[in-house]
Amino acid sequence: MLPANVFVSGHPLIQHKLSILRDKRIEPKKFRELIREISILLAYEATADLGLKPVAIETPLATAQCAHLTETIGLVPILRAGLGMVEGIWEMMPGAEVWHIGLFRDERTLRPVQYYNKLPIAPTVQVCLILDPMLATGGSAVATVDILKQWGAQRIKYVGIIGAPEGVTRLHKTHSDVAIHLAAVDERLNEIGYIVPGLGDAGDRQFGTG
Repeated sequence: MLPANVFVSGHPLIQHKLSILRDKRIEPKKFRELIREISILLAYEATADLGLKPVAIETPLATAQCAHLTETIGLVPILRAGLGMVEGIWEMMPGAEVWHIGLFRDERTLRPVQYYNKLPIAPTVQVCLILDPMLATGGSAVATVDILKQWGAQRIKYVGIIGAPEGVTRLHKTHSDVAIHLAAVDERLNEIGYIVPGLGDAGDRQFGTG
C-alpha cells in the first residue's frame, strides 16, 4: 500500500510509452523522445492542484470568465539524467524557471555526492518540481529536497518515471510533505543499487554512453 502522497499513473498513454522505453533495443534518439513524452504527461498530472485566479478575457464574441495560474513553477532537473525531462515540460510551461543540481552516486557507498548547484540566492517561485527519471535508492532525491528546503522552497514535488520501493519509502519517510509522481514502482533494487526490472541507466541510455 503506497502512502497517500505517492501517485503512480495508470494513464494508458504513459503505460504504453513506458513499455517501449524499457526495451533494451531502443536507440538513444527514441529513448530521449519517450522520456520527453512521458515527462509531459506526468507533469500534467503533477500540476493538477496548482492554484488559479479568475480573470475576464475578451474573446471575438464576448467576455469569457477564465482562470490564470497564481503559482510560479521552477523545474529542478538532477544532472544528468533529469535533463531529458526538462524540454517537454518546459514547452508546456514556458514561463517556468529551470535550475540545475548536480549529484552523482558513489558506486561504492551508493550515497549522493553534490558537484553542482545553480540555484539563485533566494526562491523566486512557489512550486519546485524535482525531475529525475529513476528513484532508486532515494539518496539523490532526498539530498535535492534537503538543498531546496535549506534554500527556502515552500512546496516541492518529485516527478520521476520509475521508482524502486526502497527509494519511494526513503523519500517519503524523510520528506513526507513531498508528493511523488511516477509512471511505475518496480520490484526492488539489485545488489548494486539498480532498479529491477527497470530500464538500465537512464543517463547512459539517453546520451548513448552506456
